[in-house]
Amino acid sequence: MNGDFRASFVREPQSLRHHPALVLNADYRPLSYYPLSLWPWQEAIKAAWLDRVQIVAEYDTCVRSPSTSIRIPSVVVLRDYVKPQKRVAFTRFNLFLRDEFACQYCGSKGELTFDHVIPRSRGGVTSWDNVVAACATCNLRKGSRSLRKAGMSLRRTPCQPGAEELKNQGRKFPPNHLHETWLDFLYWDAELQA
Repeated sequence: MNGDFRASFVREPQSLRHHPALVLNADYRPLSYYPLSLWPWQEAIKAAWLDRVQIVAEYDTCVRSPSTSIRIPSVVVLRDYVKPQKRVAFTRFNLFLRDEFACQYCGSKGELTFDHVIPRSRGGVTSWDNVVAACATCNLRKGSRSLRKAGMSLRRTPCQPGAEELKNQGRKFPPNHLHETWLDFLYWDAELQA
């Protein structure tokens, strides 16, 4: 059956599409900041029904079945603590997050690639200590030359980030939408103003 044809008959209220639940670990800290640990409202209700989470805050919107009415959770806390990973995977996304989504040569933000500080053609390896985020212009300008020969310098020396360091970097990039019920849990360890 054609998906467009089916979609015209399925009632999916727009108001229910955008009610994600912030997921907190058992210590009331988000599982991740970037991307922010969110579940669709359906997953949050299912987890609450199965007693896997505790609902801490709710939206004003309800979902109904013939016998039940449930307010949609906006913040849930896992009943069991999930131990955070100590090792940070060497991925393009984590590399860009470490470098704050900015070229490490000129500081521009935009379409990024990655560059080997010591070019692979000169024995450089693909590792945290030798790869940086770079804009296409700087990457092409440097080419397979050393920094000195290219007349370029790094804004910051590359190194492997720790899990907590990367988590803190993620806090610098809040999502486009932050529900008011989430704010107390996202920045609970920030310094309070008198």
